[in-house]
Amino acid sequence: MVERTLLALAERLQGLCLGRGLTVSAAESCTGGLVAAAITAVPGSSGYFLGGVVSYSNASKVSLLGVPEPTIEAHGAVSAQVARAMAAGCRERFGSDLAVAVTGIAGPDGGTPSKPIGLTYVGLARPDAAANVRRWVFEGDRSANRSAAAAAALEWLIEIAS
Repeated sequence: MVERTLLALAERLQGLCLGRGLTVSAAESCTGGLVAAAITAVPGSSGYFLGGVVSYSNASKVSLLGVPEPTIEAHGAVSAQVARAMAAGCRERFGSDLAVAVTGIAGPDGGTPSKPIGLTYVGLARPDAAANVRRWVFEGDRSANRSAAAAAALEWLIEIAS
């Protein structure tokens, strides 16, 4: 079941995308499909949502999204560089107008001083500009961090689609 906040964001995104003739795809790691689940929970989402990839492992980021292995080796899977590459690869593979990507450390384990639990990067690719990235550090538990990351991704898609 998709939480109300994510569902409301997905409904808003759908109205914008259908009204403007935009298509969307998603590449997710730490959110594990929450963005796609929210989008597809809204009837009619097939009118704009082309699909998504849950690329949880580094190998899947490389094989499914075309993230260069040297980028992961140099910066780690949770980095602006990887989020940018995930978004660009997702957009290219699905042929969507917009693609969002999420990578982060949801917790409760895996954090370090330089990459704390809650650190999340969201990448967004679109046809008229290079893929861009935003960074957050959420402070909830695993579930809250994943939901906050999915909401951030949907909010950014809404911003760009507006």
